[in-house]
Amino acid sequence: MAHFPVNHPARPLYRVLSGLIGLYILVFGVFGVFQTWGEGLFGRDSDWALGLRTNLAFSLVSVVFGAVLLIGASRRDNLGHYMNLTAGVVFLVTGILMMSVLQTPANFLNFSMSTVIVSLLFGLVLLATGLYDKVGTAEHAEEERQRRYHPIGER
Repeated sequence: MAHFPVNHPARPLYRVLSGLIGLYILVFGVFGVFQTWGEGLFGRDSDWALGLRTNLAFSLVSVVFGAVLLIGASRRDNLGHYMNLTAGVVFLVTGILMMSVLQTPANFLNFSMSTVIVSLLFGLVLLATGLYDKVGTAEHAEEERQRRYHPIGER
């Protein structure tokens, strides 16, 4: 079974990274909503916000998702840990799925290749932050440290 590091010393840095990603997604969504307001929900026009192509549906989802990521980054418990792991997987899967339908009518979120690349990068960063921001008691952290540095064969 994999063991996540508990109370990692760089945890505040990882929380800031996930918070910055959440902030970017939220601002992107707000700009996208203003840019695409009045158009169709799943429009395939050439609307761009902060360097990424968007439509009203993608912008609205981004507002909600960015707010959720900001809430997760502001929490000091394991909720942020699970939210970052989940968000990382969602971004990676969405990026791969949207890349597979990029030049088809199934591209209902109006992704471009730059949007796919940003989605994959955000997914990797959020997954990495989720791996290192687990919170636990000092005793639990010491137990994990002992298990890591003193394998069973050496005890």
